[in-house]
Amino acid sequence: MKEIYNFFKDIPDYECFGCAPDNPHGLKMSFFEDGDEVVSTWEPKSYFCGYIDILHGGIQATLCDEISSWTVYVKRGCSGVTSRLSMKYRRPVIASKGMLTLRSKLVEMRRQFAVIHVQLFDGNNVLCAECETIFHCFSREESIEKYGYPPNGF
Repeated sequence: MKEIYNFFKDIPDYECFGCAPDNPHGLKMSFFEDGDEVVSTWEPKSYFCGYIDILHGGIQATLCDEISSWTVYVKRGCSGVTSRLSMKYRRPVIASKGMLTLRSKLVEMRRQFAVIHVQLFDGNNVLCAECETIFHCFSREESIEKYGYPPNGF
């Protein structure tokens, strides 16, 4: 696996809830490229739980949304915004089971829309949730000019 450099962290006042490494309230996600997938490992904290020791479903959706955006950055070479997100919660995510793994893959392009499939595994490598996101992709030029996409890509 190859680590994906977070170019945005060099931008002043960068506070992304999903991936800014210095946001004290954020998820601080990092990403790796593994063939045609983007992968992230993330350790749940108790303050992200709903029920005792159960990771909140909204946090699960946010994790899936964030890795989907990085899949667009890396696999499409542009930025975009979430157009639709559909979660399928299969099992509760027990926070105390440790590090989660998310695997994301670009499965289809429909004009300017990227269809991304994400799987979320718990600390025992059990599939707990799946997500389909549809991202509206901007042109590379617009991504660079308006949305901070790095001119040389990721």
